[in-house]
Amino acid sequence: MKLDTRLSLVLHALLHMAGHGRTMTSADLALCMDTNPVVVRRTMAGLRRAGLVRSEKGHGGGWTLGRELAEISLRDVYAALGSPAVFALGNHTESPGCLIERAINDRLDGALREAEALLVARLGELTLADIWSGIADPFMAHQQRRKDHSHDQ
Repeated sequence: MKLDTRLSLVLHALLHMAGHGRTMTSADLALCMDTNPVVVRRTMAGLRRAGLVRSEKGHGGGWTLGRELAEISLRDVYAALGSPAVFALGNHTESPGCLIERAINDRLDGALREAEALLVARLGELTLADIWSGIADPFMAHQQRRKDHSHDQ
């Protein structure tokens, strides 16, 4: 079963944008995320519609954050991606007349809805600033080392 990794991928892109502090092209982001620029553009489109990022075409164009990190919750990003299914679990529906199957499906549906609501609520409590605060210093130090190393050559 293939997992939907778009939320993780987009969070990765947004934090690279914050860390680099400049407009980043789809190709720049694709290198950071080890993916294809087309995947970046396709995935970022929903974020642009939600106002989480901005894009400019042409020379000097690319992607920039549309809000401050503290103003972007993980739930905002999740919603901008179309609120993908959280769980890969589902109901067996081959015997809708079976009392046992209906009872299982009713209970399972309720439990999954509750679990999803809890997760989405928690995503609303977390911002990109919360994640960034734990990695900002090491990220910036890494960027400086890369910059220093490139000048040595």
